[in-house]
Amino acid sequence: MAFTIRNAAEGDIAEIAEIYRESVLNGVASYEIEPPGLDEMRARFAAITSARYPYIVAIDEDGTILGYAYASAFRTRPAYRWLVEDSIYLAPEARGRGIGGALLAELIARCTALGFRQMVAVIGGAHPASVAVHQAAGFEHGGRMKATGFKHGRWLDTVIMQRALGEGAGTDPDPGVPLSEAKI
Repeated sequence: MAFTIRNAAEGDIAEIAEIYRESVLNGVASYEIEPPGLDEMRARFAAITSARYPYIVAIDEDGTILGYAYASAFRTRPAYRWLVEDSIYLAPEARGRGIGGALLAELIARCTALGFRQMVAVIGGAHPASVAVHQAAGFEHGGRMKATGFKHGRWLDTVIMQRALGEGAGTDPDPGVPLSEAKI
């Protein structure tokens, strides 16, 4: 399946919302039980992109969105500002075709260019495919939190994975340039 990756746009939100809806209803990657509506998805998109975090989509040759990924703040306290959390969601027909890995690689490159030093993945349901994609991209296991969510009639574990970006912890970050002012 041929695909390209580009910046997500507000006009993509309906397709993004449908991919997320399917994941919420049928998967364990998200611990939401009810899919958010279109207005809520627009608000989430605006919050992430207005803070200048990368938000990208993979599209096929017809322009159909196959999946999307974004980075966002892991926590809002100032000392966490060099750490981002990644999120990746794929349409069912796009799974197992390398699209998730390509989205993650692009997200890593963009976050590194922005000056972030660490990326964390919070993997709901300890989803094996997501763990494998992150491991292939250089993430290491940071821990497993048992029975953190209850969905689809069962308790789910959460896996935390992490990888360094750029110089990682090898040097001090530049505190004089807010990441929100960096060029994406």
